[in-house]
Amino acid sequence: MPDMADEEGAKEGDKKIVHTYPLVKHSDMKEEMRQEVIDLSVSVCEKYSSNYELAAKTIKDTMDKKFGIYWHVVVGEGFGFEVSYETENILYLFFAGNLAVVLWKCS
Repeated sequence: MPDMADEEGAKEGDKKIVHTYPLVKHSDMKEEMRQEVIDLSVSVCEKYSSNYELAAKTIKDTMDKKFGIYWHVVVGEGFGFEVSYETENILYLFFAGNLAVVLWKCS
């Protein structure tokens, strides 16, 4: 006969985890820049939650003004990527579950 604690654990294990905070998967940016870029990405993605293209363009334009030109940004769900980038200029994060943001600089 199964133990009740085991059944509860199995039910909890089946729950979908939705991160409401930014989850950085990869970054080699300096800490100060990384935090600024995370804050920018989260606020823009919240503002344009139904338009990923506009979110990406807004982030790119802001990054170009603040940190120099040649920034590239992808915002979306269910994609893979392989990019060449300048050292200390990449950030890959997830926000609000499946929404991914990738930013990199390549001139």
